[in-house]
Amino acid sequence: MAAHVNVGRRMVAALALAMVACLSCAVAGRVGGPGETQRLEVRRHLKRFNKAPVKSIKSPDGDTIDCVHVSHQPAFDHPFLKNHTIQTRPNFHPEGLFDDSKATSDKKTSSMAQPWHQNGRCPEDTIPIRRTTRDDVLRASSIKRYGRKKHKSFPNPLSVEPDLLNENGHQHAIAYVEGDKYYGAKATINVWQPKIQQTNEFSLSQLWILGGSFGQDLNSIEAGWQVSPELYGDNNTRLFTYWTSDAYQATGCYNLLCSGFIQINNAIAMGASISPISNYDGSQYDISILVWKDPKEGNWWMQFGRDHVLGYWPSFLFSYLADSASMIEWGGEVLNSDPDGEHTSTGMGSGHFPEEGYSKASYFRNIQIVDGSNHLSAPTGVGSFTEQSNCYNVQNGNNGDWGQYFYYGGPGRNSNCQ
Repeated sequence: MAAHVNVGRRMVAALALAMVACLSCAVAGRVGGPGETQRLEVRRHLKRFNKAPVKSIKSPDGDTIDCVHVSHQPAFDHPFLKNHTIQTRPNFHPEGLFDDSKATSDKKTSSMAQPWHQNGRCPEDTIPIRRTTRDDVLRASSIKRYGRKKHKSFPNPLSVEPDLLNENGHQHAIAYVEGDKYYGAKATINVWQPKIQQTNEFSLSQLWILGGSFGQDLNSIEAGWQVSPELYGDNNTRLFTYWTSDAYQATGCYNLLCSGFIQINNAIAMGASISPISNYDGSQYDISILVWKDPKEGNWWMQFGRDHVLGYWPSFLFSYLADSASMIEWGGEVLNSDPDGEHTSTGMGSGHFPEEGYSKASYFRNIQIVDGSNHLSAPTGVGSFTEQSNCYNVQNGNNGDWGQYFYYGGPGRNSNCQ
C-alpha cells in the first residue's frame, strides 16, 4: 500500500513540475519566445516603413495611402542623407524628351490614374506612401527579406549557361543594348494584368539600368509595372521601382521600403495600383517611364508619363552607376516556382506570345537611351534574350510610328512548355 502511495505522490509531483514548466513556457512565449520575438520584429519594421502622416487616404482597392511630409520620408533614414538638401527638380531633362507623340489611333493615350485619387490627393510638401501592413510583412519569405528581390534575379543575356540562368526560377523575355556608356533609358510600356498561378510568384514588365558585371557588385535601377501577390497581397497591377548596388544581396528594395530613393512628387504613389488595364483584342493602355542621370548633380531621376517627375536616387548609393550604365534592358520577368514539378502557368505581359501582335500581345515601344550628351535616341544593335522561348518569347521591330519596339511575353506552361 505504501508503495502505491509513494508512486501516486511521485506522479502528482511530476505533474506539478510539468505544469510549472508549461507555465514557464507560456510566460517565455509571452515575454521573449519565438512568437513574441516575431511580433516585436514586425512592429519594429512597421515603425520604420510607416512614417507619421499629415493625411491618410483610403483607396477603393483596399490600400491606405499616407501623405508624409517630404522631409520625413524613409530616404532620410540613410546616414548619408541626414543633412541632405532635397533637390526639388532636375537641373536638366534629356533633349528630345517629348518625341513620343505618335500614337496608334485605337491606343488610349490618356494619363494613367491610381485608384486612391478617387478619394483625395496629398497636399503640397508631402509625398504619397502606400502603408505597409502586418500581413504584408508576414507574407515575405522572411521578415528581413521583405521588400527585397531574391539574389540573382537579373537577366544576363551574356551568359550561355542554362543551369545558371534558371537556378532561381527567374525567367525573362527582354531586349537589350550593351557595349557603350549609357546615361538613362526610356520606354512606353503596354500595361496588363497577367495571371499569377502561385502566391509566391510574380510577373513584371520593366526597364533595367545596369552598371558593372553580373557578379556580386552589380548596380541596377529598375522601374515598371508588376503583379506580385506576395508583396502586395492581391493581383493588382502596380507601379514599382527597385534599386541595388550589390546584385540584390544586402542593398536596395522595392519602392520606398528602405532608405535611398528620394521622392518629390505628391501625386503618384510607388507600389500603388495603376489603371486602366489593357484588354485582349480591346482597348490598349500604356505608361511611359524615363530614368536618366542629371549631368550636373549626377543623381538618377525618374519620370512617369509626361508630367510627373517622381524623384531621384542619389549617385552615392552606387559604385558603377555613379559614373554611367554599361547595359540597358527592357522587357518582362516572371518567377517560376515549378509548382507540382511543372512549369508555372503564370503569364508574362498579356500572357500571349509576341506573334499574336497588337491588342493581343504586350509590347514596349519607342525604346530609347540617353547618351553622353544628354540626348534621347533610338538604340542601335538591340539584342533579344529569353531562357525558354516556348514559354515566353520576344520579337524586335522598328517602324516610323513606334521607333524601336518589341512584342514579348507568353503563357508559361503550354504543350511546348512543360
